[in-house]
Amino acid sequence: MAKFQQRRKVALWKHLRSSEWWDNIVCNFTDSQWQRNFRVSRETFHYLCIKVKPAIERKDTALRLCVPLQKRVGIALWKLATSSDYRTVGHLFGVGVTTVCRCLHEFCQAVNQIVLPEILPEPKPEELEEMAALFEQEWGVPQCLGAIDSSHIPIIAPKAFHHDYLNSKDWHSIVLQASVDAKGLFWNVCAGFPGSVNDAKVLRKSSLWALANNSALFSSHRRSICGEGVGYYVVADSAYPLQSWIMKPFEDTQALSDQQKRFNSKIGLARSVVENAFERLKGRWRCLTKRNDCNVDVIKAMVVTCCVLHNLCEKNGEAFTEELDGLEMQQPVYAVSPRDDSQGTAVRNALMQYFSMEQ
Repeated sequence: MAKFQQRRKVALWKHLRSSEWWDNIVCNFTDSQWQRNFRVSRETFHYLCIKVKPAIERKDTALRLCVPLQKRVGIALWKLATSSDYRTVGHLFGVGVTTVCRCLHEFCQAVNQIVLPEILPEPKPEELEEMAALFEQEWGVPQCLGAIDSSHIPIIAPKAFHHDYLNSKDWHSIVLQASVDAKGLFWNVCAGFPGSVNDAKVLRKSSLWALANNSALFSSHRRSICGEGVGYYVVADSAYPLQSWIMKPFEDTQALSDQQKRFNSKIGLARSVVENAFERLKGRWRCLTKRNDCNVDVIKAMVVTCCVLHNLCEKNGEAFTEELDGLEMQQPVYAVSPRDDSQGTAVRNALMQYFSMEQ
């Protein structure tokens, strides 16, 4: 008798789950309502469904009906867009907590394996010249492929090695390092290092460091600037080491010359592309602005997925202007003095002279 009552309670709970919102309300969303809620247009949504279908679609069985493909994608996007907890998302879509978790995890895996190579590929040598030309056209900085910066993504303290994830602002995080081109698109991302790791160390352990130092990609096309052969480079803030392929501002530990101030001003303006990209990224995907109930490994996958989706939306011209409204936690700053490279010093001095001649 007790077992029968228990089965009846389970059946009753399943019966009470309603899919009314997804089945009858979402389908009547206007295009603007759809994009405001799911952060992508209907066209982009259908594109994602087609791309991830082989990896996440499930078939009905004799014992139970599966969650349809479009609903699975909708669940994942809603979680990324709102950072609502698993239980809240489950109530809204009429599914269980485990189903929400599974849909999110499988969607992120599928996007990172299937969509990422197409939407966030490693630049090819023939593409670098176009990237540098566009950046110079927009910002007046020659040979520059874009800007690099890091952002801390809040997490709930993991049970293991939780102290490693505590950043300088005393909250737990993982680090997202990203390189952005003149269009505001990510072309290299590295996500997952614990929040206690500074920007320079993340850089040296990232694929970008290996790409720049172990290949001829950045030095493949040199241009003579004020007598110095300058290859491709990215601009960064003072937390990064000065290299032939990383240009950062002069530190104001002493009085700067007018030439140095102008160089810093040009680099600072150029760096705004990555700051603006981070703002749009977090404006779209609120899971990046506050702690959520996902474990660290899932959050790492979510961060990369959000970067891929950002590129997809930007390429499709899907403007999103919603601001963060102060939701983002104050970003940590690490007072480090990375070792500068002599060749990087020579390139920076050449660029300083180049900018001073523009006056």
